Amino acid sequence: MQINLTGHHVEITDSLRDYVDSKFTKLERHFDHINNVHVILNVEKLNQKAEATLHLNGTEVFAISEHTDMYAAIDSLIDKLDRQVLKHKEKMKRH
Repeated sequence: MQINLTGHHVEITDSLRDYVDSKFTKLERHFDHINNVHVILNVEKLNQKAEATLHLNGTEVFAISEHTDMYAAIDSLIDKLDRQVLKHKEKMKRH
């Protein structure tokens, strides 16, 4: 799985990159058909925003999360993506 990490108005530090990598590794355990991930971390005044697009086999999953803390925004983003990936996985099992 390839992770493209982009920062808008925020410096992508090594600790932030490691945190994102570790979280997406957990996501990959649920569903191993994740080809490519594009993560954008953005700071708008007091809000820290994390958004991601996952390219799965045959579809894309997108989620966005905002919080006052960037790490909390990333956690919330992973939760949202996890639910969507599990939903996609269930749909694939039915077909």
